[in-house]
Amino acid sequence: MRYTLRQLEVFVAVAQHESVSRAANALALSQSATSTALAELERQFDCQLLDRIGKRLKLNALGFQILPKAVALLDRGEEIEELLRGQRGIGSLDVGATLTIGNYLATLLISDFMQRHPDSRVRLQVRNTSAIIDHIVQHELDLGLIEGDCQHEDVVMQPWVEDELVVFCSPRHHLAEAGTLEMDRLLRENWIMREPGSGTRLTLEHAARHRRGRFNTLLELEHTEGIKRAVESGLGIGCVSRLALRDAFRRGSLVPLATPELDLKRQFTFIWHRHKYLTTGMREFLKLCRQMTAGIARSDEIDLPYIP
Repeated sequence: MRYTLRQLEVFVAVAQHESVSRAANALALSQSATSTALAELERQFDCQLLDRIGKRLKLNALGFQILPKAVALLDRGEEIEELLRGQRGIGSLDVGATLTIGNYLATLLISDFMQRHPDSRVRLQVRNTSAIIDHIVQHELDLGLIEGDCQHEDVVMQPWVEDELVVFCSPRHHLAEAGTLEMDRLLRENWIMREPGSGTRLTLEHAARHRRGRFNTLLELEHTEGIKRAVESGLGIGCVSRLALRDAFRRGSLVPLATPELDLKRQFTFIWHRHKYLTTGMREFLKLCRQMTAGIARSDEIDLPYIP
């Protein structure tokens, strides 16, 4: 072969960071060495893989074709290196999780994974759904755990476990004893919402898409715990996963509201790039996730440590 794995590693890093200097920092190389490796790869095959647009380097058509194959080859190379070192070929794993999954499930899964595979290295990013999908498309994450749907043609989706959102309020709120609530009344209330681009926000808005009127959004927050605290203080009503509210409902610090007009069921889903090579680490992590939810009908039935 006329190319080296180091050249491919540099190409992938530059493609992901859209900058030679940022790629050099990520690879712990000098900027000169990074630039030279990329230039040598292009020179050897008399081709160009990236175009300079302003201060950024963007993949051209050939670069887009090469990138997923280069990532897959590097993944396989890392497995071979781990095996040669006498390990199981688990290597490193970059996982992205949306906030509900990240805050309530992913850290427990990663802890269990690393206990089973002590030589592994796992990095977790917790972002909203749209950000996780973007990182998967750009090959910046190996595996994504998201809430809801993904329509990107380069992303494989695999269902995991059902989840359900629930509308809730403070026990001191005037709706706490209201019984069944119609949509028209809900639209008149102040809402504490997740930010646009979150799976939770998309699920709620999709459930209400046939109703006239819009939600009266008083406050937008990126974190589920922030929404719970704001609702507890009486600022308004909210809607998040029943999984995130389980302990608060047990304590009585928050109460669920009956909203039969809203279908708030959704799916927790695994995603990865269509051209991604499923490494041993990815397969082991997926198996562990499925073991956690074996025999479980809905996410809030998962056995988790109780938080008093």
